[in-house]
Order: sequence, then structure tokens, then C-alpha cells
Amino acid sequence: MLDVLIIILALILLFGLLYFEKQRDRKAALPTKTLVSCLFIVIALVQPHPLPGYFYLLLIGLIFCLGGDVFLALPQEKMFLYGLVSFLLGHVFYVIAFFYAAQINQWTWIGSALCLVFSCGIYLWLRPHLGAMNLPVLFYVIVITIMVAGAWTVFGDGKLALNGRLLVFIGALSFYFSDVFVARDRFLKPEFMNRLLGLPLYYFGQFLLAFSVGVLN
Repeated sequence: MLDVLIIILALILLFGLLYFEKQRDRKAALPTKTLVSCLFIVIALVQPHPLPGYFYLLLIGLIFCLGGDVFLALPQEKMFLYGLVSFLLGHVFYVIAFFYAAQINQWTWIGSALCLVFSCGIYLWLRPHLGAMNLPVLFYVIVITIMVAGAWTVFGDGKLALNGRLLVFIGALSFYFSDVFVARDRFLKPEFMNRLLGLPLYYFGQFLLAFSVGVLN
């Protein structure tokens, strides 16, 4: 019941966040976004923790992502870089969590190959527009690609519960594709459509990952 109430509250806040983003009301968007992001941490905390190591690693990743959300919501130009670094650290802890929970298997290599091809395409698409952000974005693309490869590893480990594996896999992919819209908005074409599509994908992914701590084992 608590999970349901948290999700309902998150949905209400998400609709509010999208409204404020549409209105370009940064003063209202910042606290709203912060509250929604706090809720995916709360979801992780209230779940059972059958794999304590996985829980703590993922929780640290979620906290770094919360920091990234706050930085990206701030108007100062340098905050984008701070947000990028914060999300990058979040992905690093996701990577450690995924490979802590699952053993490398054939899906690791299949997923890595697919992610590498897609990520190379995304980077080449962005590169002419990156300027001084070229190296930070390249490094971020590498790390998030490894994160998704880790999710493929979890998906392919049959020793783990299927519903938990699906939550990790779909959650990581949703996070990955939400970042495509962040990049498009920052470097190619800033418009509300990026947030309309990217924010629900992002929060969907984060909440799935938060729920996974309770059902992966």
C-alpha cells in the first residue's frame, strides 16, 4: 500500500513538473523535481533488501542521480557539467551494483555489442555540437554504455529472479534513452518535447531500478 501511495504522489509531482517545464517556471520546477527524485530513493529504502550489497550500491547511485537532477534544474551554465559528473558517478555505482549481483554471461557480450553500436551512433550525432563538452560527454557515453551492458548481464543471469531482472533491464534502458533527450535538448534543439518524453522515461527507469532491490534475489 505504501508503494502505491508513493507512486501516486510521484505521478502527481511529475505532471506538475511537466507543467512547470512547459511554462518555463524554474523556481517551481526545481523543488518539484527534487521531490520526485527523493521519492525513488524512498522507494528503494522501503523495499526488502535480500541482496544488501546490491541495495547499498544502487542506493548510492540513486543519491548521485538526485544530485544530478538538482544541478540540471539550476540555470547556471556550469551546473550542467556538475549534473553530468553527478549522473556519471551514479552510473558508476549502478555498474558496480549490477556486476556485484550478476555473473558475466553471453548476454553481457551481446548487450555490450548492441550498446556499443548504438552509443557510437549517438556520439557521432552529437559530436559536431559538443564544443568544449566533447570529452566530458564522450566519457559519459562510455560509462552509461557500460551501465546498460551491466543491465544486460543482470538480465542474462538465470540465478536471479526474473521479475527483478526485468526491472533492472527495462529501468536501465529507460534511463539510457531519457539521456538521449537530455542531450538533444542541451546540444541540438531545446524544446519542451524533450522534457515531455525524457522526464517520464527517466523517472520510469529510476523507479524500476529502485523497486529491483526488493525482488532481484
